Order: sequence, then C-alpha cells, then structure tokens
Amino acid sequence: MIIETPRMRLHPVSASDIDDLVLLDSDPEVMRHVSGGLPTARAEITDWVLPRAQSHLRSARGGLWVARHRQSGRFLGWVSLRHPRHSSRSELELSYRLARRWWGRGLATEAADALIAVAFGTMGAERIFATTTAANIGSRRVMEKLGMFVTWVAVPADDADPDLAEVEYELARVHWELGQAPTIPIRRIVTDRRAPGGRHRLATTSEFTFIATGAG
Repeated sequence: MIIETPRMRLHPVSASDIDDLVLLDSDPEVMRHVSGGLPTARAEITDWVLPRAQSHLRSARGGLWVARHRQSGRFLGWVSLRHPRHSSRSELELSYRLARRWWGRGLATEAADALIAVAFGTMGAERIFATTTAANIGSRRVMEKLGMFVTWVAVPADDADPDLAEVEYELARVHWELGQAPTIPIRRIVTDRRAPGGRHRLATTSEFTFIATGAG
C-alpha cells in the first residue's frame, strides 16, 4: 500500500531502502533519544528491521513505510505501525524517524497523521499509542499535534535522570472519529518497570508538568 500526503509518498520498505536507513541511523542526533546516539548496524537493519517490517505488512498488522519527497523522491525518513507481540487489544504502536535536515517542517506529523488514518480506517485498530523519552520534546510535540494524550510515565529505577523517563501517548478511535480531545482525566502514574515487584508511585506535576497539562 502506497500512501500519499501533500508533500510525501510513503511506500512499504524494501531492500532498496537499506542504504538510506543505515545513513539515517548513523546520525548521533537522530539516534540520541533512541540508542544514546549509537548507530544501528547494517546487519541489524538487513536481518531484523526489514524482515520484521515486511512480515507485519503481509499480515496487515502494521509495517514500515519509507517517506520520500513527492516531487524529488529524496529520502526523508520513515513511519511505522506495529502490533505489540503480547497484546490482545486492537492496538498499534506508532513510530517515526526523520533525517535531521527535515526536522521542524511538520513532516513527521503529516506522515504520522496519514498512517493513523490507515490504522483506524483500514486496519481496524481501536487505539494508537506511541512512546518516547520525557526529554524528547520534539517527538512529544508531534504526538500532541496528532491529538494524542499522555497515559503513563515510567521512571528509571534510581530516579537519577528524569529526562530518561519513558512517556506513552495514546489516541483512541472514538476521539479520532469525533475529532475531539478525550474528556477522561490523564492517568498520572509513574511506573518503574525495571524495579523488582513492579514498584510504582504517583507522579507529581513538579517532576513532569506536561502530565498535568497535556502539553510539552
């Protein structure tokens, strides 16, 4: 399935895209909130990323689409949907990654918005969610522009660096169809997933003000 937006053409990833994907992940700034700046090995993209994405596409449970400029065909980045392996819910995880030179132009929002329409309109998803770090303000702003809202925040075990907290945003089909924000309150739970026994505590707005406001 090829998806077109006003400025982009999104096509299912193929082996011909590997060089562009490797170059994208070689930029430390692109990978700063993904791997701490470390690049993704070509072998990982060839042997794991590409086969997994193609498997998701074949099963109609997601996939990875490469974004290229409609006029020039230049590589911009990618956007993806993935059904969580152990989830029984009708939900898909949204991810996106753009080359640094294309940041700040609304392209991530444009591509993700088109993919959300496919997820709800074609794939039958009831919920879309996305995660990032608290420090990744750019990515959080994309999620907020898409109408997504914070559902939880998970902090590191030692609380050493709140910027490393993992944040989840979601968008339900019902709110997407109505084009309105949810009226339910945001869940202000900070969960430490790595701690033994699922230790958790309530978030405070002084730690993460965006939890209360829904804005970055």
